[in-house]
Amino acid sequence: MYLHEVLDTWFETVVQAHCRGKVVLYRYADDVVIGCEREEDARRIIEVLPKRFAKYGLEINTEKTTVVRFGRPQRSSVDRQPGTFSFLGFVHYWGKTWRGSYTSKRKTEGKRLRRTLGEFWRWCRDNRHRAPQEQYALLCAKLRGYYQYYGVRCNSPCLDLVYYAATRAWRYWLNRRGGRKMTWRAFGRMMAAYPLPRPKIVKGWV
Repeated sequence: MYLHEVLDTWFETVVQAHCRGKVVLYRYADDVVIGCEREEDARRIIEVLPKRFAKYGLEINTEKTTVVRFGRPQRSSVDRQPGTFSFLGFVHYWGKTWRGSYTSKRKTEGKRLRRTLGEFWRWCRDNRHRAPQEQYALLCAKLRGYYQYYGVRCNSPCLDLVYYAATRAWRYWLNRRGGRKMTWRAFGRMMAAYPLPRPKIVKGWV
């Protein structure tokens, strides 16, 4: 709510009026991406932004604030390939379609992916003494929640990795519950009866 006046309103009434090209702002809480058609506009904004925030007692995270060239790649240019940027858990980058043209793509940010893999491992470890049916219901909910957010086009490899990591973690800690061991064959029969939800793309092109 505070940033609505500090940033959003100021951007619409002042910044857009003084830029030579088209500029857009995407903000969620305190995470912001500003898109500029012209590089000179981006340089001017990044210069004045800290002054605007300081006026309201706020500071810019300089380690996460930078200008990134993100124009569509030119086939004739090898030296000036576009950069990438992270926003809300995704890395945005340019990649080729099956027809050979370029399109903007998204994939799970590396640190978010590693954190998720660790969270599934720790959850299966800490909840291994629950009834398998109860573990199954909770794991399904966790995986569906992950797919719901990260299930975007071109992100299938990351979704597959999370699915297989969750599956291996579940089997590993079920095998350490004590008593009869959970062999891969027994785990396969269990997975047939209680199949974890497979990765699913739920969001199309933006």
